[in-house]
Amino acid sequence: MSSLRAAEFFAGIGLMRLGLEGSEIETVWANDIEPDKRDMYVANFGAEEFELADVRDVSGASLPAVDLATASFPCTDLSLAGQRRGLGAMAAPREQGGGSSMFWEFARVLDEMGSSRPGVVLLENVLGFASSHGGRDLRGAVAELNRLGYSCDPFVVDARHFVPQSRPRMFIVGLMAPDPADLLAFGVDRPAWVQRLRAEMPDARLHTRALPPLPVGPKDLGRVVESFSPDAAEWWEAERVERFVASLTPIQRARLEELEARRSLSWRTAYRRTRDGVARWEIRADGIAGCLRTARGGSSKQALVEAGAGEARIRWMTPREYARLMGAPSYRLEARRNQALFGFGDAVCVPAISWLCEHYLVPAASAAPELATAA
Repeated sequence: MSSLRAAEFFAGIGLMRLGLEGSEIETVWANDIEPDKRDMYVANFGAEEFELADVRDVSGASLPAVDLATASFPCTDLSLAGQRRGLGAMAAPREQGGGSSMFWEFARVLDEMGSSRPGVVLLENVLGFASSHGGRDLRGAVAELNRLGYSCDPFVVDARHFVPQSRPRMFIVGLMAPDPADLLAFGVDRPAWVQRLRAEMPDARLHTRALPPLPVGPKDLGRVVESFSPDAAEWWEAERVERFVASLTPIQRARLEELEARRSLSWRTAYRRTRDGVARWEIRADGIAGCLRTARGGSSKQALVEAGAGEARIRWMTPREYARLMGAPSYRLEARRNQALFGFGDAVCVPAISWLCEHYLVPAASAAPELATAA
């Protein structure tokens, strides 16, 4: 039985939980509003701790005592696809579905927990959170966490340091009792926008925990790609491949021809983009995947190009490949294909969370003077 306990808000399909479990942090409560994600979560972890509900219906008084609360609140309003509506001044009306303004509901639940609120919180979202509304959304979130007693440390971790996927994400670690040395070290080894935050919020409670260098991540998709024979039904038919090639710009076509000319097989991912009103496929120049997205985010699915020995084949990426790209290779897949792709595209990278647990969350929660579990 772990000595640290966590509550997982906006739990999705449970990849945050997988990352926490790698550091023996026990998830004792989890919540999400989407039944499809709940089904995937329950298939892997059981239903005992999961509460399927709108977070607006969650009461802080009903939560168990925990040391850590995580919140990967919806990113739609912080991205260009969501028209950068932002967090808003308060939670959106129920009929509008909430979106990124659900951060305020997370804060409300923490507020209602009173003296039992956890010593550590972890927020995760897209990088657009740092610049949304000229930084006003980030400043509002920091001010609210400060009001609740937390000093904030914002930073970025890219999943490419752990898996072959470009997926930079912003994290904010909130601590009730930061180390005094971390308060004095604010901004060291953090992006420029973190430095600006201090200038814009001179009276805010902000700190910086020294972290080790991120590991060097894999450079190719070799351990991710599922093996299919050249005549497998998963590969696109010749006519569809011809349309794919015809949509390529000269630079993109040269990239594909270079891959075909190689003696051995290699893999690239591709997205369909609209350029000057024309839909075109674009192949990544490097050997890792682009950021996995969800249909809700406005981006197309990612395709896989397999080329070499004078040939090229193309197909959609599979749910198992998505799982591997999120650092969850053994995740149980009992969902519909699109349900699984959506769930993984809207999740966190497991080994990135495990790294944060090892180097930040576990030491901080263990050092907290009054753990919630002792309350």
